[in-house]
Parts: sequence; structure tokens; C-alpha cells
Amino acid sequence: MSAAKRIKTLRETLERHNRLYYVEDAPEITDAEYDKLFGELQALEAEHPGLRTPDSPTQRVGGAPLPQFSEVQHRTPMLSIGNAFDEEEVRAFDKRIRQALGVAEVEYAAEPKFDGLAVSLVYRDGVFAQGATRGDGTTGEDVTPNLRTVNSIPLKILAKLISPDFL
Repeated sequence: MSAAKRIKTLRETLERHNRLYYVEDAPEITDAEYDKLFGELQALEAEHPGLRTPDSPTQRVGGAPLPQFSEVQHRTPMLSIGNAFDEEEVRAFDKRIRQALGVAEVEYAAEPKFDGLAVSLVYRDGVFAQGATRGDGTTGEDVTPNLRTVNSIPLKILAKLISPDFL
């Protein structure tokens, strides 16, 4: 199969699984299976940059906001967490980080990645003002009323302990 045809097939497959996961909340494959398909597409696009397009699943994160929720523009993009499935990928990640930071050694704290919902919480003068889903990374859904029901999310914080950049 040609690279162009495989890329087309992978894009269609990934778009279908994105819709099932993000819009219909009915995933059919595991995250590991999805990540394998996504990684294959990334590798093919890297090998054939002329076949990379702006509408490729590799060029965005998440899904579009649902129409029943108001849109929220994130002040800072909410990016997806990267995955590493074997020792080689972990070593490559470490190398990229050390090079980017210009240091010889980095200390890490790691924990298992759990699927769930990423949200952005906005506090104004220490009071919870807005909560939004990640959405596509730039635009999310306003889910403030839903988040007010989550007991582990404080409705008020000590503003003086938080950097002014985050208020």
C-alpha cells in the first residue's frame, strides 16, 4: 500500500475513533490501540512531509465543543500528555527534555496516566469563576455549573498564595 493511501486510511480511522470517543462517548478501541495508529500516522507524515495536511488528526487535540455548551477560549493552549510505551520512547523523551533545558540530568516524578476529563479552572480574586473542558486545546466547553457539584474542586482559594498570572 502506498504511503498516501495508508495515511488516508489512518486519518479516516482516527477521525472515526475521535468522534466515537469525544462526541459520542462510545470508544471502540483502547487508548493503546489508538496511540499506535496515531504514532504510525505521525511517523508516515514525518517521512513524507508533503503529505501532511492542516486537517490531519496529528495537527489537533481532542474534539470540537458540543453545541449545547458555550465555547471558552483558553488563555493558554491545553496540550495533550505524551505517551511512552517502551524504554526506547522514555529514553528519547528524556533526551529531548535535557536538550531543551540545556542540562545533563533531569529528575522526574511519574505516575500512571488515567483516562478522564481534563479541565481548566479559573479563579478570580480567589473565587471559582469558570471551568472548561480541554476541547480541541484552544477552545473548550464551559462546564462551570457541572464542576460546582464536584466536592474536590474548591469554590474559594487563598488568592495571595497564587501567582497573579494565574488569577
